[in-house]
Amino acid sequence: MESSSYQDNGLEILKDVDANGKERDWKGKKKRARLMAKHHAAVEKLAKKAERMYDCGNYLVFKMKDGRLKLYQAYFCKARLCPMCNWRRSLKIAFQNKKIIQTVNDREKVKWVFLTLTVRNVEGEELKPTMDQMTKAWNRFAGYAKFKKSVRGYFRAMEVTRNWDKESEWYGTYHPHFHVLLAVPTNYFSKNYIKQSEWTDMWQRAMQLDYTPIVHVAKVKPKAESTNLVEVEQELRKTILEQNAIFEVSKYPVKDTDVIRGNEVTPENIQTVKDLDKALAYKRLISYGGLLKEIHKELQLSDAEDGDLIHIDEDSDELANGALDVMAYWHVGLNNYVISRRKTND
Repeated sequence: MESSSYQDNGLEILKDVDANGKERDWKGKKKRARLMAKHHAAVEKLAKKAERMYDCGNYLVFKMKDGRLKLYQAYFCKARLCPMCNWRRSLKIAFQNKKIIQTVNDREKVKWVFLTLTVRNVEGEELKPTMDQMTKAWNRFAGYAKFKKSVRGYFRAMEVTRNWDKESEWYGTYHPHFHVLLAVPTNYFSKNYIKQSEWTDMWQRAMQLDYTPIVHVAKVKPKAESTNLVEVEQELRKTILEQNAIFEVSKYPVKDTDVIRGNEVTPENIQTVKDLDKALAYKRLISYGGLLKEIHKELQLSDAEDGDLIHIDEDSDELANGALDVMAYWHVGLNNYVISRRKTND
């Protein structure tokens, strides 16, 4: 059994291993969620979110499938800053994007380009209006004739990081920016090509900035091709690199390590929680456009940002008749998940 357990003080500890033999970090995410909950509890108006976050993932029910555990039932709080929930969101977004990109590659001839759009760092009170401005600016940006002529579809994620470098002039400020995966025609680099300077000008115009923003653009491409490689090997290299790139852009934009530092509740961490909770409230951080939006709809993929965080991949619907339930709960004393019951279904 690839997903197994071990003993600690006579109790059976949960061990959940994925298809690549890597143990899923349920324990680490739960500990970070409890730490994040403590920071929320320190802010009076976030007390209810703190309670939900303390309970997040307390009980997990798995089904056994092909020798591995698959999550079947759980309670997730869905708080925007919860490390447990954001981990599940990342897994779901990565799975959905992989499926979308594979579908696009099977049907269409496209190339993939990464685009990063930034603005200057802002103070906490400026974060929410700046993010709102960026969303409106993106709609203008994606509506420009040059963009529509050169881009067939996109996945866009807004990320917010905090500057923790006390030696920096930007210490304590926030850096909202867009990561974008673009699907472009195969002749993009010879026809209708957009230079980096043009991307920069378009973003500056859309954001109505009085300074030149930093914009990065890069082609997602395999290593240099060799005449000694057969076509299958070339395609494999391309696929692996594209999937790695897709995984990077699919990580959920809110990372708990950007929210709280260390393992203690500190005034600085609390202020960051307050700033981000306010700025991210009711804010969509990911979106699809063009061909990728059409495929997302066609595949009937659910809402990865605010939807079901239990069933994150295509195996989920096949679990109802699983032969074995593995039920685990969070043991406060051991700081780990303990298996409370294994139940065989007739």
